[in-house]
Amino acid sequence: MPHGEGPAGDEAIQRSLDTAWPADLPATDERWLLAAGCALLRADATGVGRDRWPTVFGGRRRAAAPAFKPSGLRIQAAVARQDGSPNRAVVHLVWAAVDHGGTPTDGRVTDLHFTRTRKGEPPWIARPLI
Repeated sequence: MPHGEGPAGDEAIQRSLDTAWPADLPATDERWLLAAGCALLRADATGVGRDRWPTVFGGRRRAAAPAFKPSGLRIQAAVARQDGSPNRAVVHLVWAAVDHGGTPTDGRVTDLHFTRTRKGEPPWIARPLI
């Protein structure tokens, strides 16, 4: 279990994010982006589901070893907001994880960036990780 307050502190982190960064996207976009952002973070951190994101990982799918155990990752808080224009968004995630050596960490921060598609599914596409 991560150090700090653990899951008991997650609600306070979420409230702080919501207060500091007011919503500016339609609710349907925000929900879609949050689900996609959480799935993309899990894929990056644990390796599980990387094949769902070929434009993000490309050849990295096999090259980069996952740093964290899938069962040890927890999203502590997340918001999706515009990123300079209505057609760009950032999903800001605060998360906790246990690495393969058993070391827990919490309060990790990741920003994932998305661009709105002109039409069709999905409505947003993830931009490659830096």
